[in-house]
Amino acid sequence: MGILEVKNVNKRFGGLQALGDVNLSVEENKVHAIIGPNGAGKSTLLNCLVGKLIPDTGSVMFDGQSVLGRKPYEINQMGISRVFQTPEIFGDLTVLENMMIPIFAKRDGAFRMHAIESAEQEKSIIDQAMAMLEDLNMADKRDFHTASMSRGDKRRLEIGMCLAQKPRLLLLDEPTAGMARADTNATIDLLKEIRDTRDITIAIIEHDMHVVFSLAERITVLAQGTPLVEDTPDKIKGHPKVREAYLGEAT
Repeated sequence: MGILEVKNVNKRFGGLQALGDVNLSVEENKVHAIIGPNGAGKSTLLNCLVGKLIPDTGSVMFDGQSVLGRKPYEINQMGISRVFQTPEIFGDLTVLENMMIPIFAKRDGAFRMHAIESAEQEKSIIDQAMAMLEDLNMADKRDFHTASMSRGDKRRLEIGMCLAQKPRLLLLDEPTAGMARADTNATIDLLKEIRDTRDITIAIIEHDMHVVFSLAERITVLAQGTPLVEDTPDKIKGHPKVREAYLGEAT
């Protein structure tokens, strides 16, 4: 069994079948990509994985526990962090202040903010935040206000904020969307480093096949809400069902 198990998940929106009997198993400490043409059900599936949507039928289990119906902070407590399509950082705060937030908020296990109680506590939080920024090669930008940064740097910071929560599963929703190629390549390099150096499972939804084939060890292809193929990247490339889903014609 994988660390993330999706079994017989169905989800309808009125007359639209968004997901139909989806089964998915994500192996621990691997990178698993979920791809498919527009309208394939990728975002709906991701929202089911983080408890934002509850399937009509089926189950979503993380390390043996159901994620369904849980609040966002409970999902985080389970060890799941999510990176959204649009970077979710605080534009009126500096890079360092943004990085301090997940470190401080996690201290009581409930992701609630409290007043800093002492100079020693503040120094400890700053030291941890700076260590993470060093890992991200962003220490020199500690005093930058994030509203003025490139999308690539915002994404790098957001990923770092997720890592500061020490997740076991990192969910990435179109992490390179809207990026210039240089920022895309820098994000790929960062995710490769995370993949190779940390005990973390990554599930990624991505349209850019360069990103997918650079990172993924396993790929699930969705079409019209139903898994078509699940295999290694080498087997996915040129697969007739995948070509049909993307090109709209049988090969």
